[in-house]
Amino acid sequence: MQLEHKFALIDQTNIHYVESNLVSGTEAKPTIIFLHGFPEYWGVWRKQLSYFAENYRVIAPDLPGYNLSDKPTEVDFYSVPNLIAFFSKFIKHISPNSAVILVAHDWGGAIAWPLAAFHPQLICKLIILNAAHPSTFTREMVNNPLQRQKSTYIHDLISQNAEHLLQQNNYQYLAENIMVSAYKSTFSNKTKAEYRQVWSQQGGINGMLQYYRAMPQYYRAMPQLAAKENTNHSALKQQNNCSSKSEDSGQLSPIKDIATIKIPNIRINLPTLILWGERDQAFVNENLTDINQYVPDCTIVRFKNCSHWLQHERPAEINHVMNHFINT
Repeated sequence: MQLEHKFALIDQTNIHYVESNLVSGTEAKPTIIFLHGFPEYWGVWRKQLSYFAENYRVIAPDLPGYNLSDKPTEVDFYSVPNLIAFFSKFIKHISPNSAVILVAHDWGGAIAWPLAAFHPQLICKLIILNAAHPSTFTREMVNNPLQRQKSTYIHDLISQNAEHLLQQNNYQYLAENIMVSAYKSTFSNKTKAEYRQVWSQQGGINGMLQYYRAMPQYYRAMPQLAAKENTNHSALKQQNNCSSKSEDSGQLSPIKDIATIKIPNIRINLPTLILWGERDQAFVNENLTDINQYVPDCTIVRFKNCSHWLQHERPAEINHVMNHFINT
């Protein structure tokens, strides 16, 4: 597979992306755009790009702040409304005359869900891999102690010392705490070396963290809540320290009390496929409960023994399922 490396200038921000356009013949096939998540880059989609390149125009960008894309320094750039507007322009730039198939994972999914809701004319089909719908995720954050427990790592990522935490000991936190698969062989030493090269790009760690600093409606760790959730004292102390430091810094802080968090009504009126590893360390499976309330035309395929890193763990299977969905 031949991939071309290109750049698109969107709102004075250069976005790096790879493209393979090997389709021949007179019948045009749709464009598939793949959006990665934290802490990855376009390369996460290599096996999908290779599989679909023969019959589709396939494109995978580095999100702003990542790898070879520009890394805006303003936190406001990474607010979800701005990212929605930004990627709507990116899609129009890539495919000005026809809707695309949008595939997204993790933070890519956090962008793709509302993008599909507010700009449905740009997308013909939506495919989500282990990225919770914003409405069900907010619901679970409010009501489900296990989801709050799974999300405590975010306190690390919005603390004042987050950059140092992620960079120290050759990116040990990312390599050993975040990139944790259901299968030991998923992330080889070679793969982790490739990721370390991505993480070492100038401004790369700060760029990745900006998404969390601008993240809406993240909860404040409270002593009474922690007691109910069996959170140990040392972990609570660390979380509260992270919260206070974030607020004291004067930076845009996503932390709110749970009682003030509002559940958004984000409706997707597009054919949607959700591929879900049930051993996800970041999301509870209840994020899929009653999702048809928000996504009426929704197909869910579960992978019982897979984690958050589904496209790494079962690439052949998910390629097959995606291909079937696209062609039906």
